[in-house]
Amino acid sequence: MSFNAADLLVFPPPSYSVRWYANFFSRTEWRAAAQNSFVIAVFTTLVATVLGTMAALGLVRSRFPGRQVVTAIFLTPMVVPVIVTAVAIYGLYAKLRLVGTLLGMVMGHTVLALPFVIINVSAVLQGVDWRLEQAARSLGASPMRALALVTVPLIRPGIAAGALFAFVTSFDDLVVALFVSGTQAVTLPVRMWAGIQFELNPTVAAVSAMLIAVSILAFATLELVRRRR
Repeated sequence: MSFNAADLLVFPPPSYSVRWYANFFSRTEWRAAAQNSFVIAVFTTLVATVLGTMAALGLVRSRFPGRQVVTAIFLTPMVVPVIVTAVAIYGLYAKLRLVGTLLGMVMGHTVLALPFVIINVSAVLQGVDWRLEQAARSLGASPMRALALVTVPLIRPGIAAGALFAFVTSFDDLVVALFVSGTQAVTLPVRMWAGIQFELNPTVAAVSAMLIAVSILAFATLELVRRRR
């Protein structure tokens, strides 16, 4: 469908062409939406990875009253329908005047991405031998140095997997973006949604094909890195 030479989405294609890929790269609104999505996804990944790793370390290593409740709260965005989360975020942003801002988008997507980082990092932490960190501290390393030089390298696969899921979650989100992107922070999924509603030409199919290819490449790369380790 993305190589369709027709002006509308028809199947089977009467002929084949790359005109719709060229249309994507030549139109400012498509490029701006892709740029917004990439920037938002990168910052979301950084924030969610740092916060999620810290949360996972605290939840796995600590034993305190209400730990399961705190864990459930962190994982709530995975359980609650995303439309509910989007409405709640919009209600808050309307008061704080964050609707239509990149900061608001990053914060909203961080809420969605955080559970994926926590789950992946927590799963790896379950198999870490904490005696290695204790040994480093007994040899004079500070707690932060032992964490950075011993624990973090051991849980790096979980951090990488969580970061990848965070990036994909942010880049692929439509529902939250529809509520809080406004007109200044339009993302690629929102632009595709508008294209389906008002244009219905194969540009949307071309963008979808590129996103699928990038996702497959990203997960394949992560799997290759994991196997080499």
